[in-house]
Order: sequence, then structure tokens, then C-alpha cells
Amino acid sequence: MTDWTGLATGHSCDSYGLVNPPQRGSTRTAIPKKVSDRLAAGLKRFKPIIEAVKARDVNESDTSMIVTDLLAEVFGFDKYAEVRREYAIRGTYCDLATKIDGKLQTLIEVKAIGLELRENHVKQAVDYAANEGVEWVVLTNCQHWKVFSVSFSKPISADLVLDLDLLSMHPGDEDTLEDLFLLSKEGIQRSGLDAYNDQLRVRNKFNLAALIMSEPILHAIRRARPPRRLDAAGQLSRQKS
Repeated sequence: MTDWTGLATGHSCDSYGLVNPPQRGSTRTAIPKKVSDRLAAGLKRFKPIIEAVKARDVNESDTSMIVTDLLAEVFGFDKYAEVRREYAIRGTYCDLATKIDGKLQTLIEVKAIGLELRENHVKQAVDYAANEGVEWVVLTNCQHWKVFSVSFSKPISADLVLDLDLLSMHPGDEDTLEDLFLLSKEGIQRSGLDAYNDQLRVRNKFNLAALIMSEPILHAIRRARPPRRLDAAGQLSRQKS
């Protein structure tokens, strides 16, 4: 059974991971120049294409074709050997899947570019990953890319790890290239998403500890504690409430 009530709460998101994306990690893997150049050039080329098809409000099938081109020309996958269309999962189909050296890496659920990504779309995408036993799943409408890490504990849960808007990203921006690299073939081969997700989890633990030790919380704890007094033997004891 999938745990939808707690979906994505591990990374400062709402119940389904659609808002408040996780904050950037402090370090990332160095990007090879050849890959960096491809990411920058690809984003620059595809931004006007995405804007044009968004203005035309193309359907899901056409959106999926553009996403496939993005996977090949920006993210570096071989369109014919490493990108699968209509990937079969238990009697249904996920729009796209990526494979490297024959091993399934990521499932990608595509929605029409004019469609807002909603909670039921997240549930659909994560259900695909849960049924196929794949850790990484992407929900996209070509402009927005939401990347989830699926945990196969009981119950199954998922965390939002990346939330990208390609139209708001700039090819010359270092942070943009780092984000894109995590989704690239080379980034996946270097386990970039896994490392970044580990950073988020560690930082969230520190954030929780900092919250517990904050002055408002400590003040509330002090107020909740019963007062202490000296007993007949001169020892401190707590008064019963």
C-alpha cells in the first residue's frame, strides 16, 4: 500500500510534493565541460520550442515527443537504445522510461504541456514506480519536471527531490546546469540524484534538531515542566500537577 498522506513531507513539501521544493545542496558533482556545454546549448535551443508548443497547447502525445527529444538532445540519452516509449507495467503503460546498459533507471509520466501537474498525477507516477520497483520517477508536462524518490519501506512513500521549471532556467547559470546534470545520463551514471537526495535527508535531520532547540520550543518545554521545590531533606523535587 502506498502512503499518500505523508508523500514528500520529508523534503519540506506539501502533502503531495507539489509546492515548496527542497533547497539546493551545498555541494554537487563536478560537471564535465562537454556535458555542461551540451546542457547549456540544449536548454537554449529548447526554451523557445517549449514556449511555442505551450502557446499552441499541444496534446499529451505531442508533448511526449518533445520530452523524448529533450531526453536525447539535452540529457544525453540515446533516443533509440535508452529511451522506451509506452513502458508496460502490470497491464498499464508509463509514457517513457530510461535505461542505461539495459538496466531500468527512471520512469517518466508525461502530461500535456498546458495541464497543471496535480496530486492525482503524482499518485499515478509513484504507483508506476512502486509497481515496477523503481526508485526514481519523473512527472513532467515538458516545462515542469518533478523528480521523486520512492522508498519501498512499509508503507511505500515518496519524496520530492527536484522541482524544475525549464522556462525559468538560464543556460549560463551554474545552478541551472547542476540541476539539469542530475537528470542527465552522465549524472545518473555517477549516482548524482542518490547523492543529492542523501544531502537533503542529512540536512533535514539537522533542520529538525535546530527547530527542537529553538528558543520558542524550549520556552514551551520550560512552561510545560512542573515547578520544582525543596523537600524536607533539602533535595529538589517536582510538584505534582
